Amino acid sequence: MNKRPITAVYKAIPDLCHRELGHLPPRNFALRLGASEDLVLRLDVLRKLHKHRGCVNTVSFNTDGDILVSGSDDWRVILWDWETGRIKLSFHSGHNNNVFQAKIMPHSEDRSIVTCAADGQVRHAKILENGGVETKFLAKHQGRAHKLAIEPGSPHIFYTCGEDGLVQHFDLRTGVATELFTCQPIQDRWNYMPVIHLNAIAIDPRNPNLFAVAGTDEYTRLYDIRKYKWDGSTDFGQPTDFFCPPHLIGDERVGITGLAFSEQRELLVSYNDEFIYLFTQDMGLGPNPEPGFPKSMNCDAGELGFSHGSVWSQSNMDGDEKITPQVFKGHRNCDTVKGVNFFGPNCEYVVSGSDCGRIFVWKKKSGQLIRVMEADKHVVNCIESHPHTMVLASSGIEHDIKIWTPKALEKATLPKIIEQKPKARGWMYRIASPEDLMLQLLSLPRRRLRTENNGENSTTDRDLLQLILTFNANSDSSNDDNDDDDDDADTTSQDDLFC
Repeated sequence: MNKRPITAVYKAIPDLCHRELGHLPPRNFALRLGASEDLVLRLDVLRKLHKHRGCVNTVSFNTDGDILVSGSDDWRVILWDWETGRIKLSFHSGHNNNVFQAKIMPHSEDRSIVTCAADGQVRHAKILENGGVETKFLAKHQGRAHKLAIEPGSPHIFYTCGEDGLVQHFDLRTGVATELFTCQPIQDRWNYMPVIHLNAIAIDPRNPNLFAVAGTDEYTRLYDIRKYKWDGSTDFGQPTDFFCPPHLIGDERVGITGLAFSEQRELLVSYNDEFIYLFTQDMGLGPNPEPGFPKSMNCDAGELGFSHGSVWSQSNMDGDEKITPQVFKGHRNCDTVKGVNFFGPNCEYVVSGSDCGRIFVWKKKSGQLIRVMEADKHVVNCIESHPHTMVLASSGIEHDIKIWTPKALEKATLPKIIEQKPKARGWMYRIASPEDLMLQLLSLPRRRLRTENNGENSTTDRDLLQLILTFNANSDSSNDDNDDDDDDADTTSQDDLFC
């Protein structure tokens, strides 16, 4: 006789008994139930939030989780009561280009919102007692400012990064922006790569002194703000640590679009045209990375302020065991600057959008893909986890926001075939101006030297031809887009693909 499979519901019954008998604390019971795979398999769209008139590039919950803030290509910021779908407030951000990030500052009674955008500006919006909104310019990046990161629990402190490679520190009490450093490439690339164009920044929730940045090369860089001298007397540009999968070291074709820290201080890194990787502290390469030599082989974790009892410790260092990051595969990240996130009360899952318009969910510990959800007709860029419960908010090229809750009666199963789109030259090769073209051309001598050494003399010529064709195609597309009707919600322009 076939045994009935043990589902998460049946597994919860012994926990319920233990809770009632006092053998399991109520909080632990809630965490175990909340992390149930059964809930993940029952995620379904609760509602769609409609109001924006452009791609929704950012969604974020407030600290309590009852308000969702969004920003869009329509330059507006909207505060939602996501449970009812009601708009609490909608206002013009003050930006003059696509809003890339909007976040509510904690412990501000949800009245303080910081934003950054494609115009490079960083702005602060303050909701007044009469319901009006006052927006203020704080600083500007030279080029697009993709992401900002708020110091955990602080109503005043946040950081931004931009395509100019600059990282800035803000204190809303003074309204002053401090330029910390401009991110530099590793030394052997200085002659043709002046800066690293930054796409992502994240702060360690357990140690807010540590923050990571990443962009158009293969490395995630970790910095310690305690090493910065506020009188400007020291050079703060040297990272404390570098992270990169061993096989990607030296690969100039890849870059990074998304970063996230877990509550266990693990670092999640999403690569373009590649996969997602999960790093622990002992996988660092040190302040001066060398291929194949993780820093933890000869450095004490205590030097960075990490405790040996944490997951960012040297517990995996015994013997000759090879240290490699967990990998998450199946999605496609080529066309846009996508985020990546953790999901679950203890960050038990990893979630990402994809160029195929779906959301992918993996088990963090094993890397197993357990869920694929249709979420956008084009591309899913943003997935935000609720701070306290199993709820997701997602957005992409479509003009709505989707709220996902575990409400489905039947558990979902994985598609038998997860279709992969053909590999394309994505955002890393986006050339929209003569300046972008010249920057790529300057890198060709270095590529020629490397390929000639490998006996591939025609590679550089093909790259040159591809750069020129890409530039011409982008210019033609831009001219065509100017003639399109902006109100046509079913039309996906080139600008949409580079939200």
